[in-house]
Amino acid sequence: MAHLGARLTHISPGRVHIVLPARPEVTQQHGYIHAGATSAIADSAGGYAALTLFDENSEVLTVEYKINLLAPAAGTHLEAIGTVLKPGRTLTVCQMEVHGIQTDGTRKLIANGQQTLIRAQTTK
Repeated sequence: MAHLGARLTHISPGRVHIVLPARPEVTQQHGYIHAGATSAIADSAGGYAALTLFDENSEVLTVEYKINLLAPAAGTHLEAIGTVLKPGRTLTVCQMEVHGIQTDGTRKLIANGQQTLIRAQTTK
């Protein structure tokens, strides 16, 4: 996330927001934020949302995710929101949304998806 320039902006039980500023390093040939960067912040937002519900000795890994790119990723920045739909002892399911935010604060849903994560115990 640091390499992309993304940062956590909201953390609460079962919900995390990640913001990615628009910069040339994360855009594609048409000037939109690349689908890979969009997907990366969505995946991380869901993963961190799940992690908020587990003990400090837990980690999460993505088992699978599906993302729909609904509109070009345009705006001053993107905001990914990960929300836990169903926590579990082993598998957790999260919803992911990514919004393009304009200078005037207007929000547009540009991607949504769902992911499954597996909880693992740290070996520390």
